Amino acid sequence: MPSFDVVSKIDMQEIDNAVNSVLRELTNRYDFKGATFTVELKNKDNLIQISAEDDYKLGAIRDSLKVFCVKRGIDPKALDFQKEEKASGNSLRQEVKLRNGIEQEVAKKIVKHVKDTKMKVQASIKGDEVRIDGKKRDDLQEAIALLRAADFEIPLQFINFRD
Repeated sequence: MPSFDVVSKIDMQEIDNAVNSVLRELTNRYDFKGATFTVELKNKDNLIQISAEDDYKLGAIRDSLKVFCVKRGIDPKALDFQKEEKASGNSLRQEVKLRNGIEQEVAKKIVKHVKDTKMKVQASIKGDEVRIDGKKRDDLQEAIALLRAADFEIPLQFINFRD
């Protein structure tokens, strides 16, 4: 029976490259000359920690991070910007959580969305993936198009397409 898996995975090496590119760009920008800021990737915690002197610089770091992630093929939906908080002195700090894997709640929404369309496919949750089975390849391709059109606020990839 043909099937495929719906996943949400990000390449941590590409995230690391994007963070390094942001640091390289901002150290050369005129408005960041003499400014103290950090952009730090914490692989174990699946997050990026950014800090800057003021709101403007923090926003510029956020924008640069999004731009370089897109250049590296990472969907900006994978970046979950948390609330900014005060750090030592007058500086600001913000954490950016990396969405890796499909959470149970989102997986249930995906399964419900597929079942509500009355398509001839079955969806089931397998850990942090969603497996979709069907009798015809065309039905599966229709399901992929349906999921691409829907917005689940996470980047989705479709892997292991088997006939």
